Amino acid sequence: MDVKILPIIMCGGSGTRVWPESRESLPKQFIPLLGVRSTFQATLENLDESLFEAPIVISNQDYRFLVSEQVKETGRTARVVLEPVRRDSAAAVAVGTELAVEIAPDTIVAIFAADHIVRDRAAFLAACREAAAAAAQGYIVTLGIKPTQPATGYGYIRTGAPVLAGSTVLKAEAFVEKPDAETAARYVAEGYLWNAGNFFFRADVMQEELRHFTPLVQAAAAEALAKARKDLDFLLLDKEAFSRAPKISIDYAVMEHTEKAAVVPADIGWSDVGTWAAVYELSEHDADGNSVRGNGIVLDASNVHIRSDEHLTTVVGVDNVIVVTTQDAVLVLDRAHGDKVKQLVDRLKAENRREALEHKRSYRPWGYYQSVDNGPRYQVKRIVVKPGARLSLQKHFHRAEHWIVVRGTAEVTRNNEVIQVHENESIYLPIGAVHRLANPGRIDLELIEVQTGSYLGEDDIVRIEDVYNRV
Repeated sequence: MDVKILPIIMCGGSGTRVWPESRESLPKQFIPLLGVRSTFQATLENLDESLFEAPIVISNQDYRFLVSEQVKETGRTARVVLEPVRRDSAAAVAVGTELAVEIAPDTIVAIFAADHIVRDRAAFLAACREAAAAAAQGYIVTLGIKPTQPATGYGYIRTGAPVLAGSTVLKAEAFVEKPDAETAARYVAEGYLWNAGNFFFRADVMQEELRHFTPLVQAAAAEALAKARKDLDFLLLDKEAFSRAPKISIDYAVMEHTEKAAVVPADIGWSDVGTWAAVYELSEHDADGNSVRGNGIVLDASNVHIRSDEHLTTVVGVDNVIVVTTQDAVLVLDRAHGDKVKQLVDRLKAENRREALEHKRSYRPWGYYQSVDNGPRYQVKRIVVKPGARLSLQKHFHRAEHWIVVRGTAEVTRNNEVIQVHENESIYLPIGAVHRLANPGRIDLELIEVQTGSYLGEDDIVRIEDVYNRV
């Protein structure tokens, strides 16, 4: 193709089925579930720059700095659009479509999920070229994955005749929901394909289909974009307008109704990495079928998957289990019950368990902090600030803080003073003191923070000034 494809990456999901590594504060698309890159970064790196334009990433505003940091780590560039409230995929596709129409009505758009993986990049790019060529003819094209098993966790596509004589692009006769085991086996036998949720279309074609089949979504997306505002390097959609978009997937909204649906059969090593069982299947195994990532040992057992970055995790004499150990939670899972992890997370949420949503390590645009210890009137944190970064100018009504520098040099603003605090030195910040922490150096600043007071919640922060627009 002479014309490049505009990729739009949807990057707002929460990935609860791979808890406890994936949580709302750090969902699975930002985690290196396989290899050293996250699935979001792997998606970016699959987009060959000779075929694709720089991508548009549509994400939740809570993830904006995670998106920015991970794009930067790949050496790529991207335009980042932020959703002010969570909506389903139809609204994200509608926003991406409106942005593409602004460039040119006949722009060829590709929609990708940030939390899927592709292992055969060459086959993937070949399928993208084929899909884009059909999209240029007015079809809305999806990549239909050739099933490797009768999976019950995926939707399926029933295919029809070629859209043109001699073409390998087929008519998509029907999109069907996740089946039971017996139905899935029949689908595979009859040649159905998995629905991977990737779509290629001309911008004006999708815009018209959205207007026809789901006008409320299209109108809300267009208005939210028209009223959007710049927020640092991000584009923040208007909250009031975007909130009017119904929560509906693009499959329900358009693909199940349009007469323009087509499919490219693709054998590209695709997976949505949707469960721990899928992660296990995609991981390297030893002769006994065991897979260990991090600090783990398996003895007299087979088909075991261990993931533990810190704590020593051991499995003895128990087959077919997955054990995931994080700093504050342990999951022991029969591989056959991977879909029940979501139910577990729902129960944790119902019980207001912090572990359902947050890790002990919380990432911020300036770095991160990690809880070390806490009690009724104290809390200890480890804080790491990136070179050149600074926290907000702030104060607290209920707590005092004591900072001890472990590594690097801290520039501390305390009321009207600016003080350099070096390694093995400390500084005290009384209740009500206006203060800021900055890292003027070229290495990470690491310090231990001891908080004391009657209330230690994160909402006891009054931001006076902030370079990240969080005031």
